Parts: sequence; C-alpha cells; structure tokens
Amino acid sequence: MAAINTEYKEPSYGNWRVPRSAGLANLGAIGTAIVFAGLLAGIVSFAIWGLFVGLGVLAFAGVSTLLLTVKDKHGQSVVDRFGTRMAFKISRSSGTNLYRSGPLGVTEWGTYQLPGLAAKSTLYEFTDSYKRPFAVLHVPTTSHFTVIFSTEPDGASLVDPEQVDAWVANWGGWLAGLADEAGLDAAAVTVETAPDSGYRLRNEVLMNIAPDAPAFAREMLNEVVETYPEGSATVRAWVSLTFNAAIRSGAKKRTPQDVARDLASRIPGLSARLQSTGAGIARPMTAQELCEVVRIAYDPPAALIIDEAHAAGSPVSLTWGEVGPTAHQSNWENYRHDSAFSVSWTMTGAPRGSVNSSVLSRLLAPHGDVDRKRVSLLYRPMDSARAAAVVERDQNNANVRITSGTRPSARALVDARSAAQTAQEEAQGAGLVNFGLVVTATVTDRERLPDAVAAVEQSSGSARLLLRKAYGAQDTVFAASLPLGLVLPEHSMLPSEIRDAL
Repeated sequence: MAAINTEYKEPSYGNWRVPRSAGLANLGAIGTAIVFAGLLAGIVSFAIWGLFVGLGVLAFAGVSTLLLTVKDKHGQSVVDRFGTRMAFKISRSSGTNLYRSGPLGVTEWGTYQLPGLAAKSTLYEFTDSYKRPFAVLHVPTTSHFTVIFSTEPDGASLVDPEQVDAWVANWGGWLAGLADEAGLDAAAVTVETAPDSGYRLRNEVLMNIAPDAPAFAREMLNEVVETYPEGSATVRAWVSLTFNAAIRSGAKKRTPQDVARDLASRIPGLSARLQSTGAGIARPMTAQELCEVVRIAYDPPAALIIDEAHAAGSPVSLTWGEVGPTAHQSNWENYRHDSAFSVSWTMTGAPRGSVNSSVLSRLLAPHGDVDRKRVSLLYRPMDSARAAAVVERDQNNANVRITSGTRPSARALVDARSAAQTAQEEAQGAGLVNFGLVVTATVTDRERLPDAVAAVEQSSGSARLLLRKAYGAQDTVFAASLPLGLVLPEHSMLPSEIRDAL
C-alpha cells in the first residue's frame, strides 16, 4: 500500500508581465520608428546636401534614439526625467503647487474643498437593497462613480496556511469576476495603519463593566485602558470600485441617480463575495465615514477629536466641502498638508520570480517611524475579449524580438516563454488585470521625515518591490492613495496608445 504524502507545500505566485511593443532589439515601436525615420532622413540628406549634412542628421537621430530608449531601472528615460522636472518648474513658477482654501483661501465659495484631481468631485448618499446607506463619489472629469467598502480583515496570524491559500485563490477569482461587472473600470484596495488613540477601547470597556464587578477586576480593566493604547496601532482597509457613467462604449452617460439604482442591487452581492477573500465583514461606507477618512488623511491630529467625539456618543457632522486641507504645498520630494508632511511612492517593478502570499506583510505592517501609512493596490480589470487580444499581441511581440536578431538574448527567450505561459493561462479562463501600487507615509514632524522614508524603502525591499518616489507629483499620488477610486491614466493628457508604445 503506497504512502500518501500529506506534507504541506506553500504555493508561489508570479509571472507578472509588462506588455511591450514590438521593435528592433530592445527598442519599442517608437524607438524603431525613430531609427527608420533617421536613416531615411540621412539618406535623403546624403543625396541632396552631401556628406557632412547627412552625418549630422544621422548623429541627431542616433542621439534622439538614445535619449528616448535608454532607461534606468524605473523605466524612465532622460526625456521622461527632463519633462517631469520642467513640468514641476512650470507648476512652481505659476504657483499651482500651492493651495489655500476656506474663507481666506482662493476658492470663490470659501469652502475647504479637495485640491487637485478630486477638486470637482461630488459626494452622494443612497440606500442599497438591504436598506444600508452607501456613499457614491462622482468625478465628472472622467465620468466615474466610485463606491467604497469598509472591511475588517481577519489577518493571517494563527490561521492555517491552507486557509490563507483559499483566501488568495478567492481573491484572484474575485478580481477575475470584476471583468464581467458591467461598467466597471477600476478597483483599488487601501490598507492604512495609524496610532491607536485608545478612545474606542475605553468606550468598549466602560460600556461593558458590570455594576457589581469586583474592585480588583475594575482596577485591572482601568489599567488596561490606560496602558494598552501606548504603542499600539489600528489597521483599516477599504475596497473601492469605480464605475463608468456609460455602461459600454458609445452608450449614453447615466446620471448619479441612475448609477445608484443600478448599484443598489449589486452592492450586497459584491460585499458578500468579498468576505470569502479574508476581508472579513465588508459593508458599504456611508458619506459621513468617507468624509472622516479623507479629513484625517489631510489633517492627522483631527483623528483624536473625531475618535473622542465617537467615544462620547456625539455625532460628527462633516460635509464634502469641509474635508480638504486648509493649505498645502507640493514639493519635489514631499508634500506638506495642514499639520503633516507626506512622501509618496509608486511601484515601477513587480517582484521578479516567484513570491509567497505574505510578501507584502512588512510593507503593510505598522512602523514606529511612520505616523500614518497607506498602501493602495490599484487594479484595472480587462474584459475577456480585450484580454485575449492583449496576450496574443504580447506573445507575437515577444516572438518578434527573438527573431529580429541572429542571437537572441537570454532575457528575450525568458520573456517569450513568460508571454506564452500568460497566453496559455488566459486561454484556460484566467483573468487579466493591470495593476499598480502606491505608498504614502505621513508624519506630523518634519524632522522625522527622513526616518519615515528609510522605513518605507527598507520594507519595500523585503516585499521585493521596486518603488520610486513620485517626484514632482506628490500631491497627485497622495490623492491616489486615498480610497477615492481615482483612475490616474484617465487624467493623463497623453493618449493611451502612445503610453503603451512608450
């Protein structure tokens, strides 16, 4: 009788790919077009103006190709870095990196509205089919509506690894199922860690102490209330889903009321499926809760006031026009907003090779050098028709890079095998999702900013992520890390076709 091997083997995950356009050697479509255009211009110059002019044209084309195609480890060329630097200088000289709101601010109506990408946003509140209120954030610039779920993750401590694997598998299935949600453009998961004020614990304990409890028990509970919050942290997570005003391309745009009627019947199913992913109890956020989250993000000391009000049973009344910062200043490497300073990063490279399910644990965990930290995973699911076209094109481009030279590099061969594996998995029913990651670290003392930066960059190394500071766009990435469902590519002035080719 054969023995059954019951030893647990932890699964690994990987094969993340960045689709690349076809071109000569390591050049993309734009680099190849510049090379051919330069050669053609050089030949014409040789024929018309002679040797020296033709050599000058070829030299200019060669330098242009190098400036556009030679990139650093973050995928940034010299032209990209120069363009970012010039855009920030123009913003600083025109004063658009500064913001003042309120009665003494620059806004005509004297409110504390949000700056930047969310300035024109409007917040609504409706009721779903379970009679639960839910907030809908409308961004008219991109015709997007966002609904946010507040979750209570169970965590992986003292949980069987098989259960963690099941959560990961269900999360992958949940993401794949988003591609079939009508009108859905993007999804995001935001995990925030912050110091615990202790008010919630105090309120919970005082409300549950029995009147006839022994004196020793009362003293012990009072000591717990006084000492436990010191050094402890709270971890909160939100899942935001962003829907387009038009259900499909070419369709008529819907009003906020039309979108709310559609979402009211879909929210219970979406929240119920989230519970199987380890997110715990998922419920839609109300407008008041979203206002509190955004207000605290821009002014962290407000968290103590809001927690104290909740502990005292006094309702906090905030409107969407009161959650923005009184003032902010977006610098090249950091961002000052009200009483705090923040630094934000964007992911420029996913982990190479295979990783396990706990790869982001240290990055998500609280850190003593960071007052508030948010890690947001941004997803853009693809429908099945587009996913098939993308993987087939990517596989063809990888094969072209192999056959374009006499001796393909080892990296090109590995890239072709990875593209073929992705195409095979998609053909078997796997979903395709574009994803990114942004990290924001906030401190209330400018002197602690270097320590916070070092803490995040060290934890990103253990997560095997390649992070780059959002130079010149700190205020934009800060807003993107909030659970607002902002779809950053839709705010770009560069067409998506050119972005993909670059």
